[in-house]
Amino acid sequence: MKFGGTSVMDSEAVERLIQIVGRNSSQNTVVVVSALAGVTDTLTKIARHAVKAQAGKAMNQPEAPDEKHLDMTDEAAVLTSGLEHRHLMMAEELLAGNDVLLRETTDIVKQLFAKLNEIVRVISVLEELSDMSMAKILSYGEILSSSIIYKAMLKSGLRCAFADARSMIVTDAKYLKGEPQTDIICRKVPELLDREFLNNDVVITQGFISATADGAGTTLGRGGSDYTAALIGMAANATEIQIWTDVDGVHTTDPRKVDKARSISVMSFSEAAELSFFGAKVLHPATIQPAVEKNIPVRVLNSMQPDRQGTLILRDDGVHENGVRAISFKENITVINVFSMKMLNAFGFLTRLFEVFGKYGISVDLISTSEVNVSMTVDSESSLDGIITELSQFAAVSVSREKSQVSVVGKNLKETTGLAKRIFGAVSDYNITMISQGASDINISFVVNRSDLTAVVGSLHSEFFE
Repeated sequence: MKFGGTSVMDSEAVERLIQIVGRNSSQNTVVVVSALAGVTDTLTKIARHAVKAQAGKAMNQPEAPDEKHLDMTDEAAVLTSGLEHRHLMMAEELLAGNDVLLRETTDIVKQLFAKLNEIVRVISVLEELSDMSMAKILSYGEILSSSIIYKAMLKSGLRCAFADARSMIVTDAKYLKGEPQTDIICRKVPELLDREFLNNDVVITQGFISATADGAGTTLGRGGSDYTAALIGMAANATEIQIWTDVDGVHTTDPRKVDKARSISVMSFSEAAELSFFGAKVLHPATIQPAVEKNIPVRVLNSMQPDRQGTLILRDDGVHENGVRAISFKENITVINVFSMKMLNAFGFLTRLFEVFGKYGISVDLISTSEVNVSMTVDSESSLDGIITELSQFAAVSVSREKSQVSVVGKNLKETTGLAKRIFGAVSDYNITMISQGASDINISFVVNRSDLTAVVGSLHSEFFE
């Protein structure tokens, strides 16, 4: 059971979490929690303020700074103090009436913030923020939230054990987006759970954070708590992986764009994977794969309305309904057009093209080709200048910004007669700059102007779901 940021947002949310877990006490349960809502963003700001500290002071040249101002920026100190107060207040609210647990938890929180402050001071003095240091700072969000929730579970009467995810979720040394080493994970997870479940019904651990084989802290990247839950579920042969969020499962589209969006009761792994990859925010894109490998059902549920059905995601052969299931989108994408007469009747051109993207670690979402032109979409402009410079050495390159990508997702779309007419008829009043179909039987994607996105998604939703 994974509970994300909004599901551990405050004391009220944590009390709901504990009630939900308690209802499941007949089964051994692993609870994966994220940092409190907004904490990871704040920790990122703290780290960035810290690395700017000495540079700013050198320019201002204060005459007699005290030690605190020498080592930490005021901004970092204020943010850190605010986080500490927030976590201490949550502990007081959740553990009121149990002086022993409250005192233990207060001590833990204060010790963790003392260590965090020391790391921030070191970064400030060295004027260097490495990926390893950033991963270490970001880990505090999950360690803090899980430590407090663990004690609250004990207070509620749950037989619960605390586990450090870094002892079982092992990755390579890419500190901010580690690649899980599944062979090691599949060995370590059962060893830990078998030991802890001898005397407990629940094991609480952290999402997002991980470590290398030699113990250096890493993370799975933003949204990685879903991934943690799926990796543990896979390694433990779980009966089900539950993603508890703040919406009633996967919707026909983003409810923030379309008021009439509704929850989907059942969908296939492939549909869910396409939706998550092409912009749906409910699931982390990588979540699906470990579940598929072990054929473990994934259920997406609403922690604020736990009695609602949510969405059950099953293996493809367990879902028989064809046709359009949902509409997803990426709101801000960039289109790169590459033109070269050298493509005509030539081989190796596309290899050369994608070697450039591979060099900079940029993933292409959509691609459309003709004899002498290739159009591609990317959802990040990091390294874009370098990519364009290298592509321009052997082709003419143009870039279109302020675009959005819309994806119509469902099973057997190629076999659905008249589907293209319905899709493009519904959006005939809007300019479409690129279309991609064929690579997947469950996805038709196209690019529109960003200013038209809300209207386009609304028209499509009206056509297929209203």
